[in-house]
Amino acid sequence: MSARRPEETGIAVIGLGRFGSRLADSLSRLGYEVLAIDHDPARVQHWSADLDRVVQADTTEEAVLRQLGLADFRRVVVAIGASLEASVLTVLALAELGIEQIWARATSEKHAKILHSVGAHHVVFPEAETGERVAHLIVSRMLDFIEFDDDFAIAKVKVPAPLVGRSLRDIAPQDRYGVMVVGEKQAGERFRYVGPDTVLEADSVLIVEGGITQVQRFSALA
Repeated sequence: MSARRPEETGIAVIGLGRFGSRLADSLSRLGYEVLAIDHDPARVQHWSADLDRVVQADTTEEAVLRQLGLADFRRVVVAIGASLEASVLTVLALAELGIEQIWARATSEKHAKILHSVGAHHVVFPEAETGERVAHLIVSRMLDFIEFDDDFAIAKVKVPAPLVGRSLRDIAPQDRYGVMVVGEKQAGERFRYVGPDTVLEADSVLIVEGGITQVQRFSALA
């Protein structure tokens, strides 16, 4: 079996302002190949030594995105903040390319609604989100994620398929996976604390805590 191309496993980040550059740097440190794009030559030059690939381009045109190979990327983040028009047109162009996951930065609720309407799958607000946190959400199956300074995280995850129908006593998550399950939310109900006899259901959401790597691995069980 041939290895997958970087475009198929990497992530493109469009816009290298404060949020976009931190996000691209975080994704790179997590081990992902990053294609970073910005229209400002000064920003491109500044980040070219730190990121895998940095190019200058106008991303509002679908033809330009095709030339850059973005049609082969599964995940693209539009981190443009200075221009609402450029942000919206870029998301629209990506949607026309059929990108599987389009993440976009919004500066207001109105902006967020427009981004969703033109094709964004996930919208984030940098004022409330850190680049590091969004990076973890993009590359994992976690629904929410809070990271602490000492390599510790609390996350909201769907019940991994292999664990459906099993009790916490049976799977011993703390010993086997290095995480502790502290809460569960079944469909249509509120979160509740769990115990050893709690049986995990397919449509439930869990609150887990542990080391960052361990939490990511638990959420990715398949």
